[in-house]
Order: sequence, then C-alpha cells, then structure tokens
Amino acid sequence: MRVFKVAEIDAAAAVLRAGGVLAYPTEGVYGLGCDPDNHAAFERIFALKRRPPEQGVLLIAASIEQVMPWIADAPDAAFERARKAWPGAHTFIFPRSPRVPAWVAGGHPGIALRVTAHAPSAALCRAFGGPIVSTSANRHGEPPAMSAAGVRRIFGDEPDGVIDAPLGGLDRPTPITDAVTGAVIRA
Repeated sequence: MRVFKVAEIDAAAAVLRAGGVLAYPTEGVYGLGCDPDNHAAFERIFALKRRPPEQGVLLIAASIEQVMPWIADAPDAAFERARKAWPGAHTFIFPRSPRVPAWVAGGHPGIALRVTAHAPSAALCRAFGGPIVSTSANRHGEPPAMSAAGVRRIFGDEPDGVIDAPLGGLDRPTPITDAVTGAVIRA
C-alpha cells in the first residue's frame, strides 16, 4: 500500500482513476474511497469491509456542482437546507438521479451526499474531478480507523493507497439528514 502525503494528492487521485481503492481522512474518521462508477473497485471496498452491499454508501465531493448530476428533481427547500450546511461536516440524502449506479445506493431510493470543508478530502475530490465513495475504513461492525497507521492495522496492504493527513476534528461520523423532509437520520 502506497502512503501519500497531502502534497501528493494528484498521485492519490490517479489511483482512484485507475480503479484503485484509497483510504483517506475525513471530518471524523478515515474513509475508504473509489470511483463510484467503477463497479469492480466498489466491490473491493465491500469485500475489504466485509459489509453487505445492499447498505449502499455516501459520496463526498468538493463542491455542490460536483454532486448536482447525482441528484434527481428535489424541491428548492432541500437545496436550501443543504446549502446552509455545505461545505461542511453534514451528509444529506437526496432523491437519486438515473446517473447513480444501483450499487452506490444499495437498497435505498436516495443518494447520500456530502460537500466537505475538510481540506484533504476536498482536495482529493477536486484532483479526482468529481465525487468519490466515502465509507468508514473498518471491518463491518468494528470501530473505524482514525489514522493512516490504523488503516494499516485493520487492512494491512489491501487498499492501494492511504493519504496520511489529519482528520477534521469531528469526534464521530457526520450527521445525516433527509434533504427533502428535514428528518434527522443520524445525529
């Protein structure tokens, strides 16, 4: 597994474009990511996590423009709700557009999206050119990695790379809200 520093973010994004799986810091925990359109890379993440695929994942992005193609028609209030929190450490579920691969959403009718303010994650999405899969770097049901060394302890050399950078200071995964109804799914 290659270790990338923040200064090597373009090389880390190239791993994603080549179909690789990358561990990276987010606001509160380390995540595992890949190109959401690459089904083989996506399946590798679920195999690493030993997680049922019907659970789906969220996508993390650097800007609202990066997530717009993934969102179906939604009321203005849904976008207003998200814009108040973005960029930031808040995930919103929107109606998913036909552009969303079924494997990303799992058994869910919507798509979970976050426009992050966490500098290393946002830089990775900008370098990649769009949103990436973001799911906690852990085996299913176990605590997530909190550092690059933690990723190595959990997964050994199984991921293709890890970005060694600080977390964003959140002490848990981000809250999740239904963008349309305002219902809190995870506080």
